[in-house]
Amino acid sequence: MVTATRAVPDVARLRAVAGSVPDPEIPVVTLDDLGIVRGVTVSDDGAVEVVLTPTYTGCPATEVIAADVERALAGAGAGRVVVRTVLAPAWTTDWITESGRAKLRAFGIAPPDGTRAVGGPVTAVPLALTARCPRCGSLRTREISRFGSTPCKALWSCRDCGEPFDSFKVLR
Repeated sequence: MVTATRAVPDVARLRAVAGSVPDPEIPVVTLDDLGIVRGVTVSDDGAVEVVLTPTYTGCPATEVIAADVERALAGAGAGRVVVRTVLAPAWTTDWITESGRAKLRAFGIAPPDGTRAVGGPVTAVPLALTARCPRCGSLRTREISRFGSTPCKALWSCRDCGEPFDSFKVLR
């Protein structure tokens, strides 16, 4: 009797494929850079389940991200793909990788860095935060609008170089 054997899927490879999908709103960073891929598993029937945590509840890109992940995994040979969105624990800007922060900065978006206008780490005391200018590095910046090009960013301006820039909102 000949027994058919099923190929064991390489979960690490599938995880890498899902993580390499670019963010649709900020295509210079991947889902791994943002830290929103929470896990990838393969069920006994071969279905690939991807768990994502959006950058915030109600993010308009969530459905696009899920479709992009499904498409990328199908292109990598996955059969049935199930993308599940989980909101707990809530995403935090602490999940953005150092590589992701560098990519954001190079793209002209100030990554969250916990910097206060007077320097030093963010504390539990509510203080007016500033964003470091991604172009010249100055902390002499001001928020122009709490809402930038996407809901997870705010619009800022640098008082030294005069350039406007988006700043990723700090979420903890």
